[in-house]
Amino acid sequence: MAETPESAAAALEILRGRADAETAESKAAYHKQTRPVLGVPNPVLNDLTTSWRQALSVDQRVALAGALWDSDVFEARIAAAKLLTQARMRPDAAAWELIQSWVSDFDSWAIADHVCAAAQKRLVADPARLDAVADWTQSDHMWTRRAALVITLPWTKQNHPKRADLAIRDRVLGWAAGYVDDPDWFIQKAVAWWLRDLSKHDPDRVRAFLAAHGDRMKPFAVKEAGKYLG
Repeated sequence: MAETPESAAAALEILRGRADAETAESKAAYHKQTRPVLGVPNPVLNDLTTSWRQALSVDQRVALAGALWDSDVFEARIAAAKLLTQARMRPDAAAWELIQSWVSDFDSWAIADHVCAAAQKRLVADPARLDAVADWTQSDHMWTRRAALVITLPWTKQNHPKRADLAIRDRVLGWAAGYVDDPDWFIQKAVAWWLRDLSKHDPDRVRAFLAAHGDRMKPFAVKEAGKYLG
């Protein structure tokens, strides 16, 4: 088992010990990062954070995640998200509050998507939290608006949704309808992503959405959304 850090400084030292300069250069270029990038390979980062999750209590993980995020190191922010990516987490109120505090800092799809993966678990655990997410759809910050769709992706994947799940699908599709006039590539891609994943399980809702709003979406987004429709 990997060494368990007792502080963010110790965690960063462990990450630096796994760094690779060539990987750092390529990652920084690919992800267009201005923050420090250590060059820790993804499998190594996965192994480290899995070990830390197993060794630390929920409170310890939340505290470490917050401190790693504040370091503003690329891999440290991803590690922070991975520390909170767990389906069963009790109590989880502090983790949810911390995740919400990070959303306004999003400026990279890689970091944002790792945090959204953690947020998905907290939403599934307590769908009432979607009321807070609804506010994100009105944000001036593009990454916050995008996050509202990415963290609700679990509701695109159910084969046997309950009535409450169908209501959530329709609610999020309403948010997506409000995004179709936004020309930003990442917003259009997020709408298409949600629709594409939903089409595998609920094609009729996707067809209805595209019939109503497809003419206002970017052509690439319409194509992506309908990828699995017959």
